[in-house]
Amino acid sequence: MEKVESQKKCPECGSTKLVRDYERAELVCASCGYVIHAKIMDMGPEWRAFDQEQRERRGRVGAPMTLTIHDKGLSTMIDWRDRDSHGKDLTPKRRAQIYRLRKWQRRIRVSDATERNLAFALSEIDRMASHLNLPRNVREAAALIYRKAVEERLIRGRSIEGVAAAALYAACRESKVPRTLDEIAEVSRVSKKEIGRSYRFIARELLIHLRPTSPIDYIPRFGSDLGLSGAVQSKAIELLKEAQKKGLTSGRGPTGVAAAAIYIASVLMGERRTQRDVADVARVTEVTVRNRYKELCEKLGLDVEL
Repeated sequence: MEKVESQKKCPECGSTKLVRDYERAELVCASCGYVIHAKIMDMGPEWRAFDQEQRERRGRVGAPMTLTIHDKGLSTMIDWRDRDSHGKDLTPKRRAQIYRLRKWQRRIRVSDATERNLAFALSEIDRMASHLNLPRNVREAAALIYRKAVEERLIRGRSIEGVAAAALYAACRESKVPRTLDEIAEVSRVSKKEIGRSYRFIARELLIHLRPTSPIDYIPRFGSDLGLSGAVQSKAIELLKEAQKKGLTSGRGPTGVAAAAIYIASVLMGERRTQRDVADVARVTEVTVRNRYKELCEKLGLDVEL
């Protein structure tokens, strides 16, 4: 199968026009008719469906595998309702049997210390990610980082919540959906200092090399929170790219620079927002916004009327 997928051109004439003949299970060259592969295995279902409802009724798979659940979502699930598949109430004898099965299923599902650790940590990552409105891919990335830390025995001597928060912070930066340490600390059960210490440790041990966060990564979120149009956000990104070329962003807090760019762009594009509004969204002081704004205007030669 892998050999078929990797086949890009005909070995006979060199043509790249290859046709899959599903009726004969062959891969054929459209130019010279040479049969490149025969008896190709079909990995699809053996049934056919003619509409969405029929497809859903005939599909026999469960939820996709996910790293955000300690057993990757592959274990069994016994429903808490005491009803059979037809929705009828169970008999008292059957109810007692299901109760015992449910109890043992719960015990078997989280059987050892590692699984208990993962179950708690992954639910904690999910809770924090929900508070921060983070997308699914960030949660999966955070779960993968935490699992690697468990495999390398990096959790010992550290709080589970601290490492879980550090994994989420690293995943945010890796996925270019940055959140500041302050934001992570607000929804976490540990201090900012603890998260920072855990992050530096796991980054060193797991060889996670992340570049400093770019102010540009914050623009879509700040712009959305301020209700600004796409044109304003594009203008802010354009300003930041010019600032980066001139080295104005290095050594500055990315949120402060992003806030200043958003403020300037909002004034230039006629969708003015106050410095206080911008500072509140970016979680920086008005003084920071003012200082960064003055620097950008001066170095980029902008004439912005307040």
